[in-house]
Amino acid sequence: MIKLGGSVITDKTRYKTLRTDVLARLAGEIKSSGKDVILVHGAGSYGHIIAAENELQKGYLRDSQITAASQVMEDVKNLDLDVTKCFNGAGMPCVSLPPSAITKLQSGKLNELDCEVFKEYLDIGIMPVTFGDVCLDSERKFGICSGDQLMMRLAEHFKPEVTIFCTDVDGVYTSDPYSNDDAELIKVITQDVLNKLPRTQHCADVTGSIFKKIEHMLNIAEYSKAMVINGLVPGRLKAALCNEEVIGSRVECCNERN
Repeated sequence: MIKLGGSVITDKTRYKTLRTDVLARLAGEIKSSGKDVILVHGAGSYGHIIAAENELQKGYLRDSQITAASQVMEDVKNLDLDVTKCFNGAGMPCVSLPPSAITKLQSGKLNELDCEVFKEYLDIGIMPVTFGDVCLDSERKFGICSGDQLMMRLAEHFKPEVTIFCTDVDGVYTSDPYSNDDAELIKVITQDVLNKLPRTQHCADVTGSIFKKIEHMLNIAEYSKAMVINGLVPGRLKAALCNEEVIGSRVECCNERN
């Protein structure tokens, strides 16, 4: 299972800016690995900027959010269309499974997800692709279903051989590597490590920043080998898929795997 972060396939600081060359390379690496994959991608600059400006992650607060929610859903589906076109063009048949159609939130948390539809497509050789999206919420009317929430639920259901998070840095650091040259890569992430990390972030993110993401990863590690790597470095994703040693952060859960 692979999560292509929005910071990898888009420029998160510039509205609707796709990194086409990066996406094409990653598609080639996944295909050449020969692995069966469930793919999740972030919304990046197609979702976070408007969502943050309109506080969509908080649910319904005012009527003006309705237009913004609709715009974000249109934008992230356009991004997903580019992603699926890229993978189909690389010879990897895939299908888009929009969260707005197959999920439901409750107070901002993923409550319902149809995992069986993922399995049915995998069984016939079509790679399921899903993504961060605006979804219905039983208590808040709508909210943000992050790609990380989807990854956690899918990992629990499928228990994949490996779960890989591709980001725009080599892994998880002791501090923000964008603003601190002394930041050090943490090779093994545990709950204790998470508790000690400083609460900083370098870009607007409506899905909880790196700390919420690591919490999801720690839960995923109960069911699957989990790791964070740099998707902007050529060859690193393929190496990780092929179980080769790569630079990155390994995520370990304290509990026994099921």
